[in-house]
This record gives sequence, C-alpha cells and structure tokens, in this order.
Amino acid sequence: METNMLPHMEMSAPDTGCCPRFDPSGWDGRHLHFDNKPFVRARTRSLLHVPVDMGRVFARVQGHIEDAGAQCPDEYLVLSRDLSATQSEHLFSVAGPVADEEMTTLSGDYITRVFEGPYSKAPDWIHEMEVAAKAGGYAVGRIYMFYTACPKCACAYGENYVIGVAQIAGAAEAKEVVEDERS
Repeated sequence: METNMLPHMEMSAPDTGCCPRFDPSGWDGRHLHFDNKPFVRARTRSLLHVPVDMGRVFARVQGHIEDAGAQCPDEYLVLSRDLSATQSEHLFSVAGPVADEEMTTLSGDYITRVFEGPYSKAPDWIHEMEVAAKAGGYAVGRIYMFYTACPKCACAYGENYVIGVAQIAGAAEAKEVVEDERS
C-alpha cells in the first residue's frame, strides 16, 4: 500500500461542466495509508443534516486551492462527515499549503467501499462501513463520505456514487480498544 496515494480520477472534460463523471473502478475495498497527508478543512452549516451553504463554501475553497496551485492533477478527494445536525466538516485533499484556509493532515489506515444511491442512505452506508471494518477485524475510527458528484450532476449522470472511507486500526489495536471500553 503506497503512502498518501489515491486511486486515479479523471478530472478532464466533465459532461456537465461541473463534476466529472466518476468511475468507481479501483475504489471498492481499497486500503489507503496516509502519513501527514495535507487537507484543507472547511465547515458547512446544515439544517437537520441538509447542507445550506455547501455550494458557496466549496466554491470558495476550490478557488483558493486553484489559486495556490495545490490541486493534485490526478486525484480528487473531499471527505465529509456530519459533526451535528447543524454542521458538517469537509476535508479537501491538496498537494500543499492553501492561503486563507484552515490546513490539517490525516495519518493512519483507511478502508473504502463504493455505494450508489440517494444521499439519504448515508446513515445506512456509515453503518455498513462499521460492520465491514469490524468483520475485517479492525477497530473503526472516523467514517467519512466522499460524495463524487453534486446533486445536479448525479441526476444528469443517472448515478450517484458515494465512497465510504473509514479509519481503521489493526487487530491488536482493536483488542486494546475493546479492553479499554470494558474498563
């Protein structure tokens, strides 16, 4: 498993002029290893888990990433998770620092799973990620969703691929987590 590498994603010539058509090949069942992989962190507001300012926030962040020349040419990844019913966190993978944005890094091991369907199924997919990680003998940490297309593009393409990305710890670490929970 290569450090800080993502499956290739074709970013050119999107059919819609917005989100590129997503090819799920190479994403399902993938193990990712990050070591201080840089990300821009942004937050959006939500109303009962429905984003209200995502378009504005994503446009701002993407503009800053492009201005900084920090977009990775062959990869694109935005990890999203709900922090509450009123706020979500989004981590944009970048090649380096981005001015005027909060920077963070991720380290650790992650597993991926491809889902297809409406965004409303995200809670079910998160549960499936937890079950898959535990079935593999892993302790599961944070679970993110990579929404590969905006609602308009998903409708245009007739497919709405979402990638679950779960942080995992190995069997030894999983045993320690279980024992700590019992204490």
